Amino acid sequence: MTKWLQRIALFSFVLALALPQVAMADSAADTYKAKCAMCHGAEGAGKAAMGTKDLGSADIQKMSDADLNAAITNGKGKMPAYKGKLTDAQITDLVKYIHTLKK
Repeated sequence: MTKWLQRIALFSFVLALALPQVAMADSAADTYKAKCAMCHGAEGAGKAAMGTKDLGSADIQKMSDADLNAAITNGKGKMPAYKGKLTDAQITDLVKYIHTLKK
């Protein structure tokens, strides 16, 4: 019976470690869909008619986390600022999400 309880405890521990990462990924994807996809497209490829950037391009992907964070927070070019519209945590999660859009 002790081995069985140890396995359950270990499984619960591993699951507890994994869930925040899964929740963060879902949260960032949801935030992207709600705030970014209308201009950058569902897959981040950008929209030529709007002149928006392809977030998976080498130019965007080589940007540092700090630079991406600043662009989202303060806006850049035609892109509006999201300071006050998104939390710092949401912006940090979006930066991580944008890096998953690599080509």
